[in-house]
Amino acid sequence: MTAQVIRADQKEALDLAVRLIQNGDVIAFPTDTVYGIAAGAFNPEGILRLYEIKGRERLKAIPILIGSLEQLPLVTASVSGTARRLTSAFWPGALTLILPKNSRLPAEISPYPTVGVRMPDHPVALAILKRTGPLAVTSANLSGQKEATNADEVLAQLGDSLAAIIDGGATPGGTPSTVVEVSGDELKILRPGPLSLDQLQHALW
Repeated sequence: MTAQVIRADQKEALDLAVRLIQNGDVIAFPTDTVYGIAAGAFNPEGILRLYEIKGRERLKAIPILIGSLEQLPLVTASVSGTARRLTSAFWPGALTLILPKNSRLPAEISPYPTVGVRMPDHPVALAILKRTGPLAVTSANLSGQKEATNADEVLAQLGDSLAAIIDGGATPGGTPSTVVEVSGDELKILRPGPLSLDQLQHALW
């Protein structure tokens, strides 16, 4: 069954997105970087569906998106001072931080003691996240294929596997977020993205 595509500016779009997530379905929506496919961060079955839909290796953890800093303690066990300074400087935005995993998170989301967390800078994504709470979100494409930056690209790659696509137009960024591991005061970029190491380090000075 092909995914329902609904424009984000339609009044029922947000309610539909929230209802489907709460029902355990997988949906797609835009972020400030690329489109993502999402399931509840505390829903093991939904998270497994993300791996299945993308053809993603289980050794690759699924990142979490949050809609506010108040949601951060739900998904991480601790946040260092360095990590907090980075969230203050770059959230919402294109920075994913690798943080200690909250023990309440399902094992399916990450085979490691850590999890990637980000707050996106996109009104549609934030509106959904503020209603649903933290979501497990990965880019809306088949593994190894180009990330989708509009609803048509999501539909072409994954349309038969999703409950709905929230069409918010083309994403403003087009490049996946910078992924950073923080160890003490040391930063290590695990995936290059829109933010450079110089930008990150400058925020800590």
